[in-house]
Parts: sequence; structure tokens; C-alpha cells
Amino acid sequence: MAEIVYMPQLSDTMVEGVVASWFKKVGDKVSSGEILAEIETDKATMEFESFYDGVLLYIGVEKGKAVPVNTLLAVIGKEGEDISSILTSAPVAPKAEEKKAEAPAPTPTPVNEAPKVEVKPVAAAPVAAPVQVSNSNGRIHISPLARKLAVEKGLDINQVAGTGEGGRIVKRDIEHFTPYVPAGKGGYVSVAPGVEAYTDEPISQMRKTIARRLSESKFTAPHFYLTMDIDMDNAISARTQLNSTGNAKVSFNDMVVKAVALSLKQHPAINSSWLGDVIRRNQHVHIGVAVAVDEGLLVPVVRFADTKGLNQIGAEVKEYAQKAKDKKLQPSDWEGNTFTISNLGMFGIESFTAIVNTPDSCILAVGGIKAVPVVKNGQVVPGNVMNVTLSCDHRVVDGASGAAFLNTFKAYMENPVTMLV
Repeated sequence: MAEIVYMPQLSDTMVEGVVASWFKKVGDKVSSGEILAEIETDKATMEFESFYDGVLLYIGVEKGKAVPVNTLLAVIGKEGEDISSILTSAPVAPKAEEKKAEAPAPTPTPVNEAPKVEVKPVAAAPVAAPVQVSNSNGRIHISPLARKLAVEKGLDINQVAGTGEGGRIVKRDIEHFTPYVPAGKGGYVSVAPGVEAYTDEPISQMRKTIARRLSESKFTAPHFYLTMDIDMDNAISARTQLNSTGNAKVSFNDMVVKAVALSLKQHPAINSSWLGDVIRRNQHVHIGVAVAVDEGLLVPVVRFADTKGLNQIGAEVKEYAQKAKDKKLQPSDWEGNTFTISNLGMFGIESFTAIVNTPDSCILAVGGIKAVPVVKNGQVVPGNVMNVTLSCDHRVVDGASGAAFLNTFKAYMENPVTMLV
């Protein structure tokens, strides 16, 4: 009997998936445990194994297509088996020709490997590469009105193919012309001066999930923010001494993770989650560390961070960052955080506010260290200050609780030797 393979839910936040590639084609034999396809989730591209033995009888989702979880992905059975009843009853992804848009989409312009580009005004005909219509003297045949329109639009008439008598460029050629778009550096393109242009990029599964989850958090959880400056002179000195041993390189972010983890043990209200009917007070400390990748933001988790040394924390964060960039993070790498840290200090950002990463009740936004005049012992002296902002879900955390946590965190960062005891 034929077996239905559905689009799997490969993460707790996945609502739809994209088939990145198929490793089998219709008619191929498939064994249980063999890689059937690669599925792009909201966080990573993962290999998907077959659970069945047989022949691949049907592929329901084309490569590159996004479909909801539990949509029919494939059918595996005996060679020649009739699967018509399955295809009529199972939720199958709609074919491209079955989709009817309200208006036809403009013809995209392929530009090497750059994103698809559409240029206004939209052409009625396919975009043409530069064409020059001229006589033996090199003079371009163009009507006076067409030339005037071309000047007004900022078009290069050398690119326009004439449809008039003898290849003459006429008014309709200018009105219906889309400029040739050469590829530029970094995915940008150049168009003729005065011509409006834009790029439409498909939304990745990761970006869709980021948009959905952060919108839910921002509009559901009542945020409030607590900001504090941290004196980093002692932390800078301690880091210099630790790194001078040559055993490992400790970053300021590693120190922040450790200080946060120890502070959470003293303030369990901050290490809590809003679950609707209950508030969960987590006794363990799992720190989510936001990592920026090309398509958005991933948050791998340093588990039991309060029990780990700075070197171990640093090694884990580096490994997770590389796996995130390579799209090799697994669900076990990003699930289970009880608190999140977002650090933009390395990008020169002095201060910012972050959106709570649900189900956490708080997220700490960490800015860069800047040299400023500070007052010590009644004297104005040079100092180094780091700004942090704690975003809190007011359903779980009150202002006094958040302030107490920040003061404990400040004490650890300003006296880093206490983290090593």
C-alpha cells in the first residue's frame, strides 16, 4: 500500500517549508533512512529522510516551492501502484497554472545572478539587451517626438530597438521600453538616469518567521525598558590579563553571557516565561545569543551557562555562529532559551532596544564600549562605558525586579574577578 509523505514540521516555529532540493526522482527506489530531500525551514536547511521502503511514485512539491506543514510532499509505494485516490484526498500543493493572480506580474529581468529587477514604466514586451539601429553613417533612425520623449525619460536611445519603417525608433518604442539593466557590485544594478527602479526579493522562510514571531511579541507582550551604563575599566583590564596567557581569547560578549547567567540565578523572576495560564520560573539558565546571518537573526542557546567558564562559553558561541552562517544549526541548538542577549557593540552601536524573544520574559541589548569622561572620587577622568538596555515583558517582570537584576549584572561586569570565584 502506498505511503504518503507530508511536509514535516522540523522546528517548533515552522509553519511552512521550502523544498531546497530533491535527492530522488519519480521512479527511483527509496529505502527507509535514505535522504529524500532537503527542506528549508524558518531557521536552517535540513536533510529529510524517508521513513518508508519502495518506489517514489509522486512528487507533490517542486524544488524551490513553499508549502504549509502537512501538505503532501511525496508518495512512496510499489511500482505501478494506483495512487489516484490518494492524490484526490490528500492536501496537495496547488500547481503553478492553477493559481490565478488578480493582475499579471511584470516580466522580471534576469541580471546574471543578481536579484530579479523590475523597472517602471513596465514594458509590454520582454526586456532587450542594448540594440543600436543606425545607417551607414552611424546615425540612429528616430523620430523627433521619440527623441524628445527619450530625453525626458533619460533613456539611452542606443538601447532601444525601433519598430518603425526601416527600424526607425518611434513614440511607441520609447513608451513601451524597459532599459537594459547591467549587474552591479553587491547585487545592486544601474539604470539610466531619471528612471525609477526597484528590486523584489522573495521572502525566505527565516524572514517570514522572524516577522511573525517578533510581531506577536511586540504587539502581545507589554514591553518596558530599563537602561544602565556599566563602567568597563576593570573588565578591559581583566580581559587583557586573561588573553595574555595565550590559552584562549575571551571576548566582552563572553563576559556578558557569564555575568547574565550568574545574575539570573539570583533573580529567578527575570529567568521566567509567560505561558498564558502560568508563569514558568526556570531553575536552569539557558542563554540565547543572537547571531546575525544574511537572511536574518538566529538565536542558538548556551545551555547551563552559569556552570560554564568563559573559555567554554566563547568556544560554544563561535561554533554556533559558524553553524548559523553555514545553515547547519539543528533544532536542539536553538530551542529552550530562558533569556536572550543581543549584542551590537561590535558594529559600533552605542545603545538600542530589543524585542523580547518569546517565550522569554526579557532580552538584554548590549551596546559598544566608548571612551568618555567619568567622575571618580570627585575627579573627572577618562573612562570606558558600555550601555545596556533590558527589555521586559510587564506581564512577568516588574520595574523593581528588572532594576535589581541590572544592578547585579553591573556588579559582576564592574568586578569581573567575582565571576571567576
